[in-house]
Amino acid sequence: MNDPTISAAMPAGTAGTAGSSAPGRRRVLRGTLALAGAVALRPLAAAAAPAAGTPTGEVPSAPAAVAVRRFGRYEVLALLDAHGTFPATRQAAFPDATAADWERARRLDPAAFGTGDTWELDFRCYAVRRPGGRVTLVDTGIGPVGSPASGWAPVPGRLPAVLARAGIAPGDVEAVVLTHLHEDHYGWSVTPEGVPVFPNARYLVQRAEVAALGPTRTARTYVVEPLLRAGRLYEADGRTVLSGRARPGGAVTLLPTPGHTPGHQSVLVEGGGERLLVTGDVLVHAVQLASPAVRYAHEADPATARRSREQLLDDARRTGAVLATAHLNRPFVGPWSMAELTR
Repeated sequence: MNDPTISAAMPAGTAGTAGSSAPGRRRVLRGTLALAGAVALRPLAAAAAPAAGTPTGEVPSAPAAVAVRRFGRYEVLALLDAHGTFPATRQAAFPDATAADWERARRLDPAAFGTGDTWELDFRCYAVRRPGGRVTLVDTGIGPVGSPASGWAPVPGRLPAVLARAGIAPGDVEAVVLTHLHEDHYGWSVTPEGVPVFPNARYLVQRAEVAALGPTRTARTYVVEPLLRAGRLYEADGRTVLSGRARPGGAVTLLPTPGHTPGHQSVLVEGGGERLLVTGDVLVHAVQLASPAVRYAHEADPATARRSREQLLDDARRTGAVLATAHLNRPFVGPWSMAELTR
């Protein structure tokens, strides 16, 4: 999800990338798919990473701060970084949505519907923990005060404290998957001083995502360049297995799902004969679950985003996969039937 106050009609190659942090263009939120022959990950730099300090923050009191599901040998933890009210109306964010679309969406995620035409949303990250305690973290939330999301998102996020509650220390994280380089998904990747928060982790992003960033984009200056200097940034080029095998033990696989941004990726967790898809921003509201053709006003390439969303949802329905969502007010969705979405 990009800064909602930046126009969607941006030049090709820039729309959907992380924006600048000019305060006059923002308003503050209130409230709180196994691969044969996996593609190798390519390190972008070889310098040693500096030691990272551990950010602090209050643990959310809500029970949903951590929600857990098990898939074979993997434990998937939904980690609530923050909650807030979107600064634009629902209809402005999803201009093609019909009354029938909204009615179906309300049944799927009633908590997303605030007073009037407001949109209530979570900002959520996921941890995939395997035996031995090693962790793959998917996205890093909105970050602390002073992070690029500070001008519009409900900072400070609480991810470090929520990780601690789940028994995960920064050093336990061996991989950080950034689904895309929007500021509410990379905020806790580095400190405001540019130090990697997870000192032992490879930070994994699709090559197309980095290539789409201009030299002065906030995502490049705030997170990409510091991770390059620290030798922590790795590019994936297409579908990539991070760990395990599809059978018998399961696997964690990066899946390109472009459109929201040029190099957007989702994460497939397979284990115990079950599948889970961490969606990132393939869908950002239940209205896109109810009606995948509905576009989000801040998608870089709406036609490609729609194809990615329809393919991912078709795969989930066909295989009975659970969706792990970033912004819906329920972390785990499905499996479901078409009848559930259309009744």
